[in-house]
Amino acid sequence: MTRQQTADPQDELATRLRLLQELSGHGVRALARETGLSSSSLSRYLSGQSVPPWAAVIELCRLVKRDPRPLRPLWDRAANPLPAPPKASRQVQPPSAPAGAPRPPRNDLPRDVPDFTGREAHLDAVLAAVAQSRVVAVDGMAGVGKTCLAVHAAHRLAADYPDAQLYLDLHGFTDGREPLDPDPALRSLLAALDVPSEKIPQEGGIEPLAACWRAELAGRRAVVVLDNAAGADQVRMLLPGAGESVALITSRNRLLGLEEVPPVSLDVLTPQESAELLARASGDPSGPDGRLAQDPEAAAEVLRLCGHLPLALRLAGARLRHRPGWTVGILVERMAEGPSEFDTAFAMSVRQLDRAQRRLFRLLGLLSGSSFDDYVAAALAGVPLRDARAMLEDLLDAHLVQQPSPGRYTLHDLVHQHARRAAEEQDTPAEREQALGRVLDYYVHAAAAADAAMPYESGSRAASAGSPPAALPAFGSKHAALGWFGAEYTNLMGAFEVAVATGADAHACELPRFMRAFFARRCGTTHLNVLFERSLAAAERLGDPWQLAEAHSDLGFARYNAGRMAEAGAAYEAAAPLVSQAGDARSAADLMMRRGYLSWDEGHVEEPLDLFRQAARLYAGAGCPTGAAHAAADEAWAMLQLGRREEAARLARDVLTQTHGEPGWPATLTARITLGMAIVHEEPGEAAQHLSQALELAREDGHKHNEAWCLNCLGVALRQMGRHEEALDSHREAFALLDELFEEHWKVHFLYGYAETCRLAGLPEEALRLHRQALDLAPKVGARHKEALAHEGIAAVLDESDPAAAAEHRAASQAIRRELNPDA
Repeated sequence: MTRQQTADPQDELATRLRLLQELSGHGVRALARETGLSSSSLSRYLSGQSVPPWAAVIELCRLVKRDPRPLRPLWDRAANPLPAPPKASRQVQPPSAPAGAPRPPRNDLPRDVPDFTGREAHLDAVLAAVAQSRVVAVDGMAGVGKTCLAVHAAHRLAADYPDAQLYLDLHGFTDGREPLDPDPALRSLLAALDVPSEKIPQEGGIEPLAACWRAELAGRRAVVVLDNAAGADQVRMLLPGAGESVALITSRNRLLGLEEVPPVSLDVLTPQESAELLARASGDPSGPDGRLAQDPEAAAEVLRLCGHLPLALRLAGARLRHRPGWTVGILVERMAEGPSEFDTAFAMSVRQLDRAQRRLFRLLGLLSGSSFDDYVAAALAGVPLRDARAMLEDLLDAHLVQQPSPGRYTLHDLVHQHARRAAEEQDTPAEREQALGRVLDYYVHAAAAADAAMPYESGSRAASAGSPPAALPAFGSKHAALGWFGAEYTNLMGAFEVAVATGADAHACELPRFMRAFFARRCGTTHLNVLFERSLAAAERLGDPWQLAEAHSDLGFARYNAGRMAEAGAAYEAAAPLVSQAGDARSAADLMMRRGYLSWDEGHVEEPLDLFRQAARLYAGAGCPTGAAHAAADEAWAMLQLGRREEAARLARDVLTQTHGEPGWPATLTARITLGMAIVHEEPGEAAQHLSQALELAREDGHKHNEAWCLNCLGVALRQMGRHEEALDSHREAFALLDELFEEHWKVHFLYGYAETCRLAGLPEEALRLHRQALDLAPKVGARHKEALAHEGIAAVLDESDPAAAAEHRAASQAIRRELNPDA
């Protein structure tokens, strides 16, 4: 049972080979010398122009110490492609995409301005540089039209780069905000390509992350706009490597550190171009009847006050367009009232708004995120959602707010600076603090609402920090919630930083807690551990026993999922007396469940069962049926591992009856796996059905760890049915997923099952390798039970070839089991 293959095998193989090249750190010539291949042949292999011999693939893998065998199926498909299907005799309208189908290529380019004026030579230079070097840097002063030119060029290039058209604001010169670091920038770009975070390196610094980005771009034809770069160091790691994708960079600085990137420098518009742009932006008719023509001196003064900068000219023109009663002289008077051409242009637009609109505009300057939605605007201003939407439309019409995509808004850097200055001058510190407090309240409560739509552990609690906002997004499904978390991720992290910086400790405690389900599916464990460390510090400042208990428990669970077992145990020990002091039954049940997982992985037998049973009773008493079912499902799984198949099957069936088998219940997945494994000998057909349904649930949920678990269990069940080849396929697919997760500690849970399948399928050497891998990994993560199993597995493999060594391994396993369960 394998995932559907959608990419062209030859292109996919080339992508994987380029990743091997990235791992080697060599250029093509050096790599050719190391592998004994010719440079020209290697170039063709890496570009996908031809399929390398299998021996060449082996040499590349050998160089970077990677096992070539996972690449063999892909190489077979590339070397022996299927014949193309016959063309249809007539054009048929394609059916609508089914639920879960791949999304169309990403295009988040801002709207191309309809009044693009001048810049013909610069546009030609940009397109020529892209054609020759694949990267170009557009530099110039603020407001000179760098972004406008880059976006216009990207729209021109879009047809030739159909796989993706990406835009990322690097905030190199955003007032009140630090430039975007390469790490979050790369993660945003990879997310825009729909690269699962399980494939994105979580550790090792910037180099592996940049290599992952280059490898993903190498197999695509994409155009990427990197806007507002602070300098060469910020953008260097974001550039494409091999392949055909292109990048357009804009910066107020000349990026001298990027010697290989050709620059295109912009100056202000010429007087003729400025006059043309002002006329087009203002809608002024050509000829002597136009307002600009009737007062040429005033029109020239507008151009001067705007500094011949396209942004200021467009704002001035828009104001004139929407004030047909104004003369150009009145426009000059209004513009001359401000301290600078930028501030006068912005202030002139703002003065045409009503009081509520002006207040919202000023408060938007307090936001630090790159984009926001109407719910955030409503919370910021403390107004009904309907009013916020109407005001945002007015700000859009005044060109003070931009809308890069439906439902998302942003402010240009210069507009943002003006709004922030205006807020500092016109709103009191208390008013600004209250506005930011409402934003923090909104993000905590919105994250809680999104979390409630995503099944995880015992279910979500309501937020207690701050006050609920007047309006929250509706999350009709977990996919809608996941989409919201993805869109708001940067803002959520910004809100967390604001909470920490301003002493909003209750918000800092709760926000990471409501993001656990999102992190489990999209972000891995490294960052979540850091968030919970800081959340614990906030809880200690609060001094609230319940918040402190939850913070210790959450940090322990994050440690556990990162394979840091000893630290997890210490966090749970710290949480236990605090949970007792807080007297919260649900918190006590959560802690018991987590201690049960840790105890089981450490090799204990009776203690986990007892903890799961206690947790089920506490959940039931607290009115939490989701948690009670989850605890019962884990108890059934533990029974199965102890060989108590009938009891495990009976309890798993009870859980499925309680939950009605609904996929929204976290217990359903565990119960189906347990039941399938428990009845595999008596009812193999039903067992396979339950395991297949569990796998479908995991895939639909987007949780790669659970998908790997299901695949591994299916492999064990198929082996017990005697279907060894299918079992091996399932195990291999599970471990292919685990290789994408970049969290090696997870493999310790699956190695024994895979190795035993290899042994019984007649692959003793492979079985021995896997058991020894487990023997090496288990002590590192504190999984003593897995260590004992690895010794037993090695003994089983060596029984015939080396009985003495087999006996030593059995003795080692028995010693570990006696140590873990001395009373057994």
